[in-house]
Amino acid sequence: MRKLACYFCACLLGAAQQAAQPPTFGSTVVIPSGLRGEVYLIKDKTVVLPNFERRKLKAAGTIWTTTLNIPPRHWREGFPGVTKRFEWFAINYTGRFWIDEPGRYEFALLSDDGANLFIDEQLVIDNDCQHPPAVRAAYVTLSGGTHRIRVPYFQGPRDCLALILAVAGPEGQWRAFSTDVLKPPPNPENWKYTQTNNAVLELEGDDAPPKIDELLRALGDEADASAAAGCVAYPTRDCGK
Repeated sequence: MRKLACYFCACLLGAAQQAAQPPTFGSTVVIPSGLRGEVYLIKDKTVVLPNFERRKLKAAGTIWTTTLNIPPRHWREGFPGVTKRFEWFAINYTGRFWIDEPGRYEFALLSDDGANLFIDEQLVIDNDCQHPPAVRAAYVTLSGGTHRIRVPYFQGPRDCLALILAVAGPEGQWRAFSTDVLKPPPNPENWKYTQTNNAVLELEGDDAPPKIDELLRALGDEADASAAAGCVAYPTRDCGK
């Protein structure tokens, strides 16, 4: 009886620990200040990002997250509460972030498969097409205040994926982009910037991106070799041309 009770407790503990694991792409719990992700089911053999504004493309559900920090891995979890699909899906993340210190910022986008970064409706990084884990980066000059962000992403064939958006501010230190960090002060009267001078973005062109292992090391996201084993072995970038 004691062994059975211990086994039962162990099962409960294991289930609790598994439940405590944060969802990979986000959860259905609403985070008003976070990134809203509309999940779409796409056709197989898709090799580029879909046009999310097409009327026939209807979202299967909505997820929320504060950060995009998914190192290369094998993944078959699906989206609890939305869909069990773990391949041939796309997510269109949208949100806002706050810049307290105006200046030059570098963004890096690591994805498998395609992803883009838009800030204030301008394309900053193009990392589209079906491809193994790959990083692209760009510098921008941002004014203080609120900026809009959009990160469209798609996953092609099973089962390797990755999606990391990192940012290095004027201090030059890489960190995972987070709306919890890049948020306005709690009291509007303490805001240094008015709505009229927000959303000013100056593109400075592409930059030589950090290597994948360098970026993961900087973010403290060095995954076990087994987690990403084989994820760089399938065909190179395919844009359907």
